[in-house]
Amino acid sequence: MSEGGRDYLPRGVEWGTLALIIACHAGWLAALWLLPQDSLLLTVLALGLMAALHSSLTHEALHGHPFRSRWLNEALMFFPLSLAIPYGRFRDTHLAHHEDEALTDPYDDPESNFQDPGVWARLPGWRKMLLRVNNTLLGRVVLGPLMGQLCFMAGDWRLARQGQPGIVRDWGLHAVGLAVVIWVVLQSPAPLWAAVAGAYLGLGLLKIRTFLEHRAHETARGRTVVIEDRGPLAFLFLNNNLHIVHHMHPGVPWYALPRLYQTRRAEFLAANDGYFYRNYLQIFRNYLLRAKDPVPHPLWQQRE
Repeated sequence: MSEGGRDYLPRGVEWGTLALIIACHAGWLAALWLLPQDSLLLTVLALGLMAALHSSLTHEALHGHPFRSRWLNEALMFFPLSLAIPYGRFRDTHLAHHEDEALTDPYDDPESNFQDPGVWARLPGWRKMLLRVNNTLLGRVVLGPLMGQLCFMAGDWRLARQGQPGIVRDWGLHAVGLAVVIWVVLQSPAPLWAAVAGAYLGLGLLKIRTFLEHRAHETARGRTVVIEDRGPLAFLFLNNNLHIVHHMHPGVPWYALPRLYQTRRAEFLAANDGYFYRNYLQIFRNYLLRAKDPVPHPLWQQRE
């Protein structure tokens, strides 16, 4: 990290982030207890927003916020409001994703949506169709959470059978936290299906952020986007739309990313070779029903 990036690192407890974590959990509980009497639709929407925010805060926690203590951060995010991925597995796969030289690699980047062209050629037609739909923004939001969850679980099942350490432990801890979350929901006026629908909605919202975070490009830094949005989605994603800033300075907290970006905007846009969008509205207009990228990695042969 450059000296300029170090100037934005936190030097103590990040009270604002801690307050936001508490507010997120309080908002989730309030949605369960206060909204079902008025509207189950509103309940699902509120739970979805809280699940998405919780996932964004989980991302902050694994990067060392709001405490310098890893176990304190992990304890704060123990209860999986989005129901889906174990914290420990998200932590390990996401930190592997931060090996920037491997970004978009179909094998070495755990968050890549590209396929090895050789594997792609052997896929059945129905699976190719699903993956093509998943490469549109609408498809990624609607189908992406289910497809991603099934693929993630299948991959972890293979790793566990191969004896990779930590897989069973992380899923076991997740099961404990998930059981508590489900128990809380069952004590509330909200039906369990509303919590599940809210969690799915939250994961779908997150797919808007991850849809085009990375592209195929010859240089590692040229693969990571900047979206200069400052609206509600940028807050929900905790400014991770300024994604090249996060990848170049992963220890900088969410609230400092906009200031760091504005201070060194030209440098960041040069670093990522101008991979830039003005806002999320531009992305919706361009890619709601149209794929941005092919499914098979377009540069894979050149990188072998």
